[in-house]
Amino acid sequence: MARPREFDLDEVLDRAVETFWSKGYEATSIRDLVDSMGIHRASLYVAFGDKQRLFLSVLDRYRQIVVRKLLDILDSCPSGRAAIRQFFATVVEHVVTGGPLRGCLITNSAVERGLSDPATAKKVSLCLTQIEDGFYATLLRAQRGGELDQRRDLRALARYLTSSLQGLLVIGKIQTDRAALEDVVEVTLRALD
Repeated sequence: MARPREFDLDEVLDRAVETFWSKGYEATSIRDLVDSMGIHRASLYVAFGDKQRLFLSVLDRYRQIVVRKLLDILDSCPSGRAAIRQFFATVVEHVVTGGPLRGCLITNSAVERGLSDPATAKKVSLCLTQIEDGFYATLLRAQRGGELDQRRDLRALARYLTSSLQGLLVIGKIQTDRAALEDVVEVTLRALD
């Protein structure tokens, strides 16, 4: 008979998210994970299989928690334009206060493992599609509310905003000057005019 799990799965996954987010995949050792998650090495392997499968679970957890919080911002304002502005303001705040080199786990994973690991690329793509779809729904709301020209290609705009978000997060890894990041956001938002 298998022993019952002696830890909360979501709690240890959240700790693993923090570790991979701070260090990246390659620089994170099993020892780092065991220490940060507060579980035994054997428990890690029983619960998650190996480092790679744990990492894929971490990307799912990140999407479930962090990406969902970002998408909630897009749903928080009746005005689609205001929601998109608030979304980018929140991202700038994260970049400025999130700590050195932290960035976004999805962006970091795309850069570090996207070309070499198809499973990671698939998880990253899922997150980016979810963000794009969130922008699309918000743009549609803005268009229906008369905030955007009816002739605009909303899918193309949603892709542009997603791409701009990723660029902002990459730049934010080396440039945390709020004014410079806000300049990027202002130029990005002009695409909605």
